[in-house]
Amino acid sequence: MKIANNCIQHIDVKGKKVLLRCDLNVPIHNGVIVDDRRIVESLPTIKQLLLNGAGVAIVSHLGRPKSRDEKYSLKIVSEKLECLLGVNVRLVDDFLNEDPKSLFKPGEVCLLENIRFYPEETENDTIFACKLASIADIFVNDAFGTTHRAHASTEGVTKYLPSYPGLLLEKELNAFQSVLESPNRPFVAILGGAKINDKVVLIKNLLEKVDKLLIGGGATFTFLKARGINVGKSLVDDTIIDFVKELLEHNDYQIELPVDIVVTDDIENPTVVETVDIDGISDGMIGVDIGPKTIEKYAAYIKHSNTVVWNGPMGIYEKEAFSSGTKGLAEAMQYCRGVSIVGGGDSAAALKQLGLENEVSHISTGGGAALELMEGKVLPGISSLQVTI
Repeated sequence: MKIANNCIQHIDVKGKKVLLRCDLNVPIHNGVIVDDRRIVESLPTIKQLLLNGAGVAIVSHLGRPKSRDEKYSLKIVSEKLECLLGVNVRLVDDFLNEDPKSLFKPGEVCLLENIRFYPEETENDTIFACKLASIADIFVNDAFGTTHRAHASTEGVTKYLPSYPGLLLEKELNAFQSVLESPNRPFVAILGGAKINDKVVLIKNLLEKVDKLLIGGGATFTFLKARGINVGKSLVDDTIIDFVKELLEHNDYQIELPVDIVVTDDIENPTVVETVDIDGISDGMIGVDIGPKTIEKYAAYIKHSNTVVWNGPMGIYEKEAFSSGTKGLAEAMQYCRGVSIVGGGDSAAALKQLGLENEVSHISTGGGAALELMEGKVLPGISSLQVTI
């Protein structure tokens, strides 16, 4: 899976126009960018292209707009990019209504307005992809977080332009290579988050690779119910109970479940928040986090591992009262003896909040893409590039 030879360091871009797909889908609250990590991670590729004499037209999405909606405008992102790059970044309101030949020149940077303002983007419309490609000479994909989508700006344009990976995409793939191909053991995977039904393939694939799979978050309660344990009003996916029962039957020695749980009577307006053993969840209670004994148990696995992959929070991380599990594992990650990879926005946010983002080997910019890569799926935004992986 390691990229060979054809990344941007090895291609001549001098005097060329480059269409660069970035993932600038950053969280914005009250008109302020809350976390600019995805923008910062995109800078090395942009700077490399400019340094080598190219002009750059950046393409990105923001959110999931149903149509053109100023709420999802990239204007604030263009301003942040301009500040970080120290060069003018023109926001192109509608590239379809401008002359593709004069949109930008070598040495210049522009940012196309939210590509998802056009429904043809997610439809991977052939004519739209062709028009998008017509503004440049070369396509570079640096948006790992969107590589699992066959959209016009990730896969469609590659049919019309020489196409290569950017530095961030190369970094992401190389980080996952050792984990997926030859991990140093012990190898521990941590799986959290609210949903489990979309992680069925991932779980099966991970169990073929890992020594231990630590379960947390909402997935916990489907596993506990499959074991016949009362989970009260906790989140459960009954559609996959039989699948989980089979997993536990054949892989019980690999799967670790919480031994205690933080429960509450009401997530939004709790009057009771307490920690109970897993067999002590009463009918009216909701599980919202792993408990302190589980944090200690999971932290010990992390500290004695040589490879750790973590995706998804251990509880309802957004609420302080239910965030101890996620924070506890974030603190433990710095003691992993080897490669440690964190994927998923909430897990990464916990590391940043604790000032521990530099204590892990790699924080992935792609949640869904990272999951599908670990599932062993072919990602269209990668397979369509002119690379050997």
